[in-house]
Amino acid sequence: MKHVVVLMGGWSAEREVSLKSGAACADALEGEGYRVTRLDVTPDIASTLATLQPDIAFNALHGPMGEDGRIQGLLEYLRIRYTHSGVLASALAMDKVKAKTVMAAAGVPVPVGKVVNRFAVAKTHVLQPPYVIKPIAEGSSFGVIIVRDEARPPPQELSGTDWSFGDEVLAEQYVAGRELTCAVMGDTALDIIEIKPATGGFYDYDAKYAKGGSIHVLPAEIKPNIYQHIQQLALTAHQSLGCRGVSRTDFRYDDGPGGTGLLVALEVNTQPGMTETSLVPEIAAHKGISFGELVRWMVEDASLNR
Repeated sequence: MKHVVVLMGGWSAEREVSLKSGAACADALEGEGYRVTRLDVTPDIASTLATLQPDIAFNALHGPMGEDGRIQGLLEYLRIRYTHSGVLASALAMDKVKAKTVMAAAGVPVPVGKVVNRFAVAKTHVLQPPYVIKPIAEGSSFGVIIVRDEARPPPQELSGTDWSFGDEVLAEQYVAGRELTCAVMGDTALDIIEIKPATGGFYDYDAKYAKGGSIHVLPAEIKPNIYQHIQQLALTAHQSLGCRGVSRTDFRYDDGPGGTGLLVALEVNTQPGMTETSLVPEIAAHKGISFGELVRWMVEDASLNR
C-alpha cells in the first residue's frame, strides 16, 4: 500500500482554500485504498517529511511556497515523488509576467500590460481605463482591482500600509466578455467551462469558492471551432511552461454583441483548486472521470525531475 502525504494549508493567503482542497483529496485517496497522512505544512516541513518518508507527496498547497517551485525543490532534494508541475514550470506559471512572455512566444494570445510600481498606480492611471491591476505572484484573485473608467481616481488602496502583495504589480488591459477555463490532464485538453458570477460582477474569491457564488456552464456554449481552438491554446500554454499532471488555463473571450472578438489567456494554474466547488473536478466528471479516479491518476503520475 503506497503511503501518500497530502500537503495542505501552509501560510499563504490561500491557506483556507488549500485546507479544503487537501481534505477532499485525502478523503478520496483513502477511498481509493492509499495510506494517507494529512499534513498542514509549517516551516519545519523538511524535517517532518524526512521523518514520515512517504512514497508520494500529493501537493494540495496553493499560493506562494506551495505552487511557486519552492516546495517542489524541497521534494526533489528529499527524493520524494510529487504531483503536479515541477520546479521550473511552477515558478514560471506563478510569475504572471514571465508566464505571459513564454506563452506569447508560443503563440498563445495574452492581454497587453506592463509592470508598474504600486505607488505610481495610486497617483495616476497607468493605462487607459478600463484596466486591471493584479499582484505578479498571487492566486484566487487576491489583490485584483478593476479600474473601470477614467472619471474615478486611481485605486488608492495600492498605497496603503496594509497592501501585502509587493511593490511591483501588473497592469493589464481589461478584456470584457466571457470568463472561460480549460483543464489539461497529462497531454490532453479536457472540456471548457464558462463561469458566470451569480451576482453578475467580478469572478472574485467569493464567486470562486462560496457555494452558489458562480454559475458554471459545461460545456461552454461557444462555436465548435472556437471551442477546439481554446482547447489547443490551453494545451500549448501547459506545454510551453513545461507543466505536468493537471493544470487549468483561464481565458477571456469578448464575443458578445458589439464585442471585439478578442480571446486571451490570463494565466495557467499549476495547482488548481480541488474543493467541492472547484472547476477541474467538475470538468473531469463531465468526461466520466470520478473524483477518486482523478486523484488516483494524479498520484500514479507523480514523479521526480518534473
